Amino acid sequence: LYIFLFSFIILFVISSIEIAMYIKDSYKILNLSKNLKKDIVVEKIEDKNLNNDNNEYKINFENLKKQNYDTVGFLKVNGTNIENVIVKSKDNNYYLMHDFKKEKNKSGWIFMDYRNNLDGNDKNIIIYGHNMHNGTMFGSLKNILNDSWLEKEKNRTITFVTENKNIIYKVFSVYEIKSEDYYLKTDFKDNEFNDFIKTMKERSIYNFNVNINENDNILTLSTCASNNKYRIVLHAKEIV
Repeated sequence: LYIFLFSFIILFVISSIEIAMYIKDSYKILNLSKNLKKDIVVEKIEDKNLNNDNNEYKINFENLKKQNYDTVGFLKVNGTNIENVIVKSKDNNYYLMHDFKKEKNKSGWIFMDYRNNLDGNDKNIIIYGHNMHNGTMFGSLKNILNDSWLEKEKNRTITFVTENKNIIYKVFSVYEIKSEDYYLKTDFKDNEFNDFIKTMKERSIYNFNVNINENDNILTLSTCASNNKYRIVLHAKEIV
């Protein structure tokens, strides 16, 4: 009985510490995100080719890079809480456990695949983020699987701003899949890209009626599903 009680107390203490650390990290992420917004100017734009719910984002990259030289862009996903500065490291592990200030944080940060260069030759730009329970990072990306998100036309455009370009993407595929690395390809040979985009469209749980071919460039967003065995994925085609 004493052994059981002792074990229970130990587990309770460990769990309490982990919960406290999670709350602390989450609070820090919320403050970081809030502070970074001062370097983001939003202007309403009217574009009949898109819709009247889009904005133009002017990002102070100079100031952001003074805070973290790994800054590469800014991402906005309509119908979610995703409106974040994006970073890139020398691998895909560092920002799983570090925040924008490069301090250890289990919430991590939203980051671009280290293999992408933003030199105009990226066929598939990949961006990752943790599926945080409090909705930060990619915690709200799961919205894309809901009918209420899928049925709204304004949710189908994504804004990605880099130092050289404001890019608009149009969503053509969303799905949940077991953990794999096929959709995380950045290098394609011969007819591989055609086969790739065909597979991505076939996986989609919704038909977006978006035409796409080998001349297009795409954006991929990826996060873990709640059970960590699956991935929630979005693919979008560059249109502007």
